[in-house]
Formats: sequence, C-alpha cells, structure tokens
Amino acid sequence: MKEISVDWKEKILETVQRSRKESFNALNFSADRKNEFLSILQKELNRESSRIIKANRKDIDTAVKKGCSSVFVDRLTLTHERIEKMIKAAEVVKNLPDPVGQKMWETTRPNGLRIEKVRTPIGVIAIIYESRPDVTVEASILCLKSGNCVILRGGKEAKHSNRILVEIIKGSLNSAGLPGDMVNLISTGGRKAVKYILSLNGYIDLVIPRGGESLIRTVVNYSTIPVIKHYKGVCHTYVDRDADLKMALTVSFNAKVQRPGTCNAMETLLVHKDIAEDFLPDMAELFRKANVEMRGCERTVRILKDIKTAAEEDWGMEYLDLIVSIKIVDSVESAIAHINRYGTMHSEAIITENRQTAEKFFKEVDAAALYHNASTRFTDGGEFGLGAEIGISTDKIHARGPMGLEELTIYKYLIYGSGQIRN
Repeated sequence: MKEISVDWKEKILETVQRSRKESFNALNFSADRKNEFLSILQKELNRESSRIIKANRKDIDTAVKKGCSSVFVDRLTLTHERIEKMIKAAEVVKNLPDPVGQKMWETTRPNGLRIEKVRTPIGVIAIIYESRPDVTVEASILCLKSGNCVILRGGKEAKHSNRILVEIIKGSLNSAGLPGDMVNLISTGGRKAVKYILSLNGYIDLVIPRGGESLIRTVVNYSTIPVIKHYKGVCHTYVDRDADLKMALTVSFNAKVQRPGTCNAMETLLVHKDIAEDFLPDMAELFRKANVEMRGCERTVRILKDIKTAAEEDWGMEYLDLIVSIKIVDSVESAIAHINRYGTMHSEAIITENRQTAEKFFKEVDAAALYHNASTRFTDGGEFGLGAEIGISTDKIHARGPMGLEELTIYKYLIYGSGQIRN
C-alpha cells in the first residue's frame, strides 16, 4: 500500500481543524435551532430517498461482485423502509430534551460557595465504521443534537451511500443556519488515513469505532484519543428450570434468527438440566426449519443426536450468522459462571417465572444490558427510546450500553462565589 501523501495529511488535518473550530461555536446553538435542522433533514431524506437508494445500489453491486457475504450486504443495504427508519429516528431525537446545560447536581457549601454540575458537549467525536451507511445519519443526528461536531470515517464499501448522506446532512445544517462543518466525511487515504486521524488528539476528543472486532482492536491499538467501544457481542439466553417453555421457544428463536448478523443476537443458548429433555427437541425443530446450525455440549448432543459437538472456542464465538452454541447447565449459578467467563458484557437474558432467580441473575451477571423474559435483540438505541444510537459500549466508564444524547455529553462544575478564599 502506498504511503499517504503529505497533501492528504494536510487535507485531513484542515478538515478536522474546521470541525474543531465549530465545536466551540456549537456551545451557543439553541435547542430550537438544532431541532430545526432535524426537521429539515427529515424532509430532505424523504425527498432524496430515491437518489440515496440509487447511490447505495452502486455500493451493493460492488460488494456482490467482490463476493461479500449476505450478512455484509444486508448491513450495507439501504431501502425505503430503512430510510424511513432514519427519518423516524430524527423525529424521536428532535423530541428528546436537549441535554446541553442540564443541571445534574448542585450543592451549597458551608462557606457559601454554590456548586453546580451541568452537562456539556464532549466536543469533536470521530466515528470510524464499516459497512453500515445508516450509521452516517444516526451518528450525525445524535452528535449534533448533543452539541458535538462529528468526523465520519466510513468504509470504502459504502462510499457512494455515505457521500450522498453527508451531502444531505450538510445541506440541512446550512438551511437551518448552522455550519456545515459540524459534520465532515473523510473518505480517502486508506488505513494510513485512519491511523493519522487517531493521532489527532489535540483536535478530536473521542473516538467511537463501529464494526467488526478487527477494526475495533486496530482503533484501540493505534488511538492516542480516548475510545468508547465494544469488541464483540457474545450474547446468551439462559432458559431456567422455572421458565415458561413456550415463551422460551419464542424468545430464543427471535434472539438468534430475527437478524443474526447483529451484535445483540444470541450466540449461545444455556438450558437448565431439569427441562432440557422437554425443551431442546422443540427448540431444535424451530432452529432446523430456519437453517440454524447447532453446536452442543456433550449432554446436548445426547439429546439432539444429529448436531455437532461444540469445541471450546465455540463458547466465546460471535458467529454473526445462523449458528448457535447450546449448553446444558446444572443451575442458575452455573449459567451465571458460564456467562461471566465467556460473555462480552453486552446483552444477556434469562427466561424464568421465578422472580428471585431473575433478581439473582440481574445482580450477578456482568453486562451492559440484562433481560428478564425478553429477547436480547432489543439492545438498541431506537428500541430504548433514544431515537438512535451512536454505538453500544461495554466499557465501564461514563457510557455503557446503547449510547444516546446523554452519553454524548460530559460535565463541568460551575462554582458561584461572593469573594470566598481558601484558608
């Protein structure tokens, strides 16, 4: 691969500097002005939907010619329905309270100092992502409503889609009287450009990678800027001995099959030994009809004799495909221990009618999102009422789980005095 030229570096730096400059101006933009932008964007996305799909078709055709997987192509694809989802996301975000300036806490000290803790934008956020062009819109509406500027680095596989979407976003900003440089797309320079972006810690305040584990680990390894991320989603559903088995079948099937290429899809099914012989044959029948490949522990294989035996690496595998690992466990304690060993602190579910067992599961499982009698597929900013999400964090910092407006702010302390000095 050719070295990125100095001219390209200068161009990237100049682009980032423009966003940095606007990040200070963004502190003064009112909620009404930002909401006006979102209203205009909704209309423009609707008006330009056919042109967006036409551009997206070029990206899809290239991906198909290259032999990309069906999961990859699905993530890349924009349809009228998915554009409508973007429009609805903008509507939800528009109706959410503006977090900027919200008072989180206040106190008055014995010396008369009044201290407030208030939300403030992070500043400039770089989003590095792969094949999902809908991230272009989701990231932009959340960053802009929360008072941030955003640098978008999408994958080359979605270059036509991202280009037109950013064009529409910039136009909508300008129409609302906001600077177009609040959003900038960097689409040249290859991998070396990504590494260069990750070195710009004087201009970019936060990096959020969205994509496969390889991309995320590369970002973490090279970034001199703080990173919020999740590496992968090895999500479990545990069917307890006190489960409603009909519910367990429906929820487990949805968690695996509804959209298997997502990070919140179930990868491992855990089943209590007391109900395994009743539950697993019916579950396996549903999976077979949906062409799900099953890999089971030794006890599972004794019940489902025609499935593969799971290898050790299967328990920590994010398949992102119609493949599921199945393990029979002796107790809820065994299920919790398995999840805490092999899980990725993303999304975990328990199916049970025993409230005490569910509470134990909630207390002891280490994950960003925990479900009782529901599918892990709901770990999503839109489903959580956040309008959209800029990513899902499994880090143990200020943001965990689906990240919406509040997670894209930090805070500062405002101290009001009347001449106090410290003795």
